[in-house]
Amino acid sequence: MQLDPIQLRVLGSLVEKEITTPENYPLSLNALLNACNQRSSRDPVLDLTEDQVRQALHTLEDLALVTPVRDSRVPKYEHRIRTVLNLRRDETAVLCLLMLRGPQTPGELRSRADRLYSFDDLATVQSTLERLAARSPSEVVAEASGEATVPLTTILPRQPGSREARYAHLLGDPPSLASFGATTGTNPSVTHPPARDPTTTERLARMEEEIASLTTALQELRARIELLKPNS
Repeated sequence: MQLDPIQLRVLGSLVEKEITTPENYPLSLNALLNACNQRSSRDPVLDLTEDQVRQALHTLEDLALVTPVRDSRVPKYEHRIRTVLNLRRDETAVLCLLMLRGPQTPGELRSRADRLYSFDDLATVQSTLERLAARSPSEVVAEASGEATVPLTTILPRQPGSREARYAHLLGDPPSLASFGATTGTNPSVTHPPARDPTTTERLARMEEEIASLTTALQELRARIELLKPNS
């Protein structure tokens, strides 16, 4: 399952509104567009068009993650992620937050999940994350076929100066490649090269210096060996 940033925003918005405003759910295309582009509880803030949302809905329908509701004059849409992925309520809340706000620490997830699910403490958040990391989007099919399972969340390398590690979902591209525009109005479908971690840069610099030093030493050793050879 490789959803792009727009599809993730559409799916996450449907999940959020089902839980927080059930009286207005399922959502019309216009209501869904507003939910995707709202300025609060979104990172990054996007400015999607109606066509972009409609195209995302078509793809999500093909994946059985979204279904249209035909019992009204205006077409409305509802998500099916809980059924497709066999999710519990706490797992749904965590995936929703990760889809809408990107990688987060367990502490951030707990503080932001109030309207979606009430976690008792950080340990319950951690337990939910670990459960998601140990299962697969198609767990039943994978077990039946003997295929390896694929996790739904992953832990990211701890950032310099950070006390907590962040977690990300795995419903789309790897977190280091799924890059949104940094400012409002940038194209979220454009993938930017991953930012290099400062510690990785330092390690690469040290390795390059060591390789250069070893190369020089090897050249000097070869020169000495040539001098010690008897004249032919």
